[in-house]
Amino acid sequence: MKNIPYLSKEHILEFIRQAILEDVGPGDYSSLGSIPSGQKGQAKLLIKEPGIVAGLELAKMIFEYYDPNLRVEVLLQDGDTVAVGDIGLTVEGDAVSILSTERLVLNCMQRMSGIATKTNRLSKLISHTKAKLMDTRKTTPNFRMMEKWAVVLGGGLNHRYALYDMVMLKDNHVDFAGGIAQAINNTRSFLEKEELDLKIEVETRSLDEVQQVLDTGGVDFIMLDNMDYETMRKAVKMVNGRYPLEASGGITEDTLKDVAECGVDFISVGALTHQVKSMDISLKAF
Repeated sequence: MKNIPYLSKEHILEFIRQAILEDVGPGDYSSLGSIPSGQKGQAKLLIKEPGIVAGLELAKMIFEYYDPNLRVEVLLQDGDTVAVGDIGLTVEGDAVSILSTERLVLNCMQRMSGIATKTNRLSKLISHTKAKLMDTRKTTPNFRMMEKWAVVLGGGLNHRYALYDMVMLKDNHVDFAGGIAQAINNTRSFLEKEELDLKIEVETRSLDEVQQVLDTGGVDFIMLDNMDYETMRKAVKMVNGRYPLEASGGITEDTLKDVAECGVDFISVGALTHQVKSMDISLKAF
């Protein structure tokens, strides 16, 4: 959780509280009804698919939040490369507590590990370039914190966390404002008035719009949206290092390498979080 501002202990514990309320509610009646009170047990988190594991730190917090008497031993680290048969952690204590938290732990870890694995795989495709892979706000409602955490564990970068921590002037903002210059100038006036210290990024759809941003100035990043390779290369030459450039829009695993080789600084890929296969992980009694 170090150096990731949105990952405060308070935020994570609130997520856990809400998730347990959703899943357990007034009680896990299957476990309470079938298992004698006070029955002890132990279980292991079994990796059943190769990839990058993510969510072990969160899993430990879930177990210990639900039942502080559970003893959790984490055997791997978040971000580790794992193989079939690896054991991520063991948990020992009240059997009902273990079973009541099993699904929440697995739901979080399976999805987080899938995201970390995909992020790692795509990052390696562009490791020979200066471009860095970034996520987007295309996340699951109320699970964004964990999905963005998983991107970092997989070796990627987080874009803005939400609407409040960075300004991104997209096509609709520009069109409603009456143009790029108006959108930028209006935003700068607003930020100054409200005493907000936020970075500004502007989405551009053509070389003409890139030039408008350069002429206006006062921004921190330029996004190149849905541009072909030739246009992106021209934009890189136009900007000539004055602002970091982000490529975005319809970028897939097949096109990622070619986009990176155009010379951009960042590539944002929404599919890191909204099109991902969860890793196969299970919790087994032993």
